[in-house]
Amino acid sequence: QVQVVESGGGLVQAGASLRLSCAASGLSAYAMVWFRQAPGTEREFLCATSWSGDWRDYADSVKGRFTISRDNAKNTVYLQMNSLEPEDTAVYYCAAAPSYLTYKDPQGMAFWGKGTLVTVSS
Repeated sequence: QVQVVESGGGLVQAGASLRLSCAASGLSAYAMVWFRQAPGTEREFLCATSWSGDWRDYADSVKGRFTISRDNAKNTVYLQMNSLEPEDTAVYYCAAAPSYLTYKDPQGMAFWGKGTLVTVSS
């Protein structure tokens, strides 16, 4: 049974760090992807990883601040976010991509979590 469940969101001050978790079962053949969506904007690709961990990709907007990782034993994907800014305020989503050709496109995802809200105050 496929499940994608995000956790770890919350309210933090600018400059703080936060780690999001994505419990993803039944998805060993998929690339796992983090997106976010701020009010009034489109869903934005952040980063992706293969389940083997030998491949990762980041959007330019978060490269150097965000890190995606996974723990296969726990079926969990993480998003470590450092130096958070008010502009990072959004709902963060974890998703499973069946194809490495479409992992940046929200339309290309096969499964989604319900999201977790991150609010960064100035």
